[in-house]
Amino acid sequence: MMKKVSFYFFSGTGNSKAVVNWFSEEAKNHNIETNSIDISKLEKRKGEKPLPKDIIGFCSPTHGFNFPPIMMHFIFRFPRSTGNKAFIMNTRAGMKIGKLFVPGLSGIALWLAALVLILKGYKIIGLRSIDLPSNWISLHPGMKENVVQSIFERRKKDVHQFAKTIISGKKSYKAFRDIIQDLLITPISLGYYMVGRFVFAKSFIASHKCTHCNLCIKQCPVNAIKLVDNRCFWTHKCESCMHCMNICPTRAIETAHGFVIGVAFIFYTIILTWLYSIIGLNEIFETFLSPAMHYLTEVIFHAILFIFSLLSFYYVMHFLMHFKVFERFFVLTSLTTYKFWRRYLPHKAK
Repeated sequence: MMKKVSFYFFSGTGNSKAVVNWFSEEAKNHNIETNSIDISKLEKRKGEKPLPKDIIGFCSPTHGFNFPPIMMHFIFRFPRSTGNKAFIMNTRAGMKIGKLFVPGLSGIALWLAALVLILKGYKIIGLRSIDLPSNWISLHPGMKENVVQSIFERRKKDVHQFAKTIISGKKSYKAFRDIIQDLLITPISLGYYMVGRFVFAKSFIASHKCTHCNLCIKQCPVNAIKLVDNRCFWTHKCESCMHCMNICPTRAIETAHGFVIGVAFIFYTIILTWLYSIIGLNEIFETFLSPAMHYLTEVIFHAILFIFSLLSFYYVMHFLMHFKVFERFFVLTSLTTYKFWRRYLPHKAK
């Protein structure tokens, strides 16, 4: 019989933490000890070697159809096992349209994590996706409180049922229902990991509403925010977990949509045009590469160059934000600055 469940999790806005709490509630009802560990608060971000009869759980949000780097790095470094049982859960962007609950997509999140753990000697006894409210407010406004409430209430039952199954010694692989669509969007998962996450990281700014309370810096789960010239600066380590945007007491943190669109416009209409017309980049590729390698190399080259351009322009924007006219321009071209673009507040959902 199992002795305890060690549940490792990462949570930005609270969705994954809610899942862990619900699982722990059910475990407590069966007199099973649950040790919930927030990996962002571990000093070395490395788990302890489990005892022989312990069950290990992992839970994380899904970012770009994969687990965020902080969770994947943690799993890669997790101690090997000689047969411990493990289960993996992910929260993903659920929606509600009218009375219809719409599921999100997991991509390779569960499958890559499961593969790594199997290679480390763990026996996977559960794979479960939980569709909690989408919290990527860089892309869309936060949902209304009553919608968040209804989704939470519905998914809480799912987590309790999954916990009962695992605690009783049975297996649950409901995630296999989505495996085909998950594998089909693998290219998007890889694209987000290589490019997308850096685009999101370099889209955050702090407006004139910032009171320099430094709450975002203190509470950032991955220590990705620092002060540069007395203004918040988001580094490439940012996981886009949206924690900072949702806890800012003055709604000073914005997503600079206009900036990202502007950089993309400059990159594709000026920088690439110059490289191809002046330097003759296309001729160089065609001379030394086969058609297939030409296309692949071009995609990789564009991605690397775009990231470099974005990082460079982000420094320029950060400097220009010291001038009121530019600061107002970047803020007013951010959709998140307007009242209709709600923040996400999961803590109000019980």
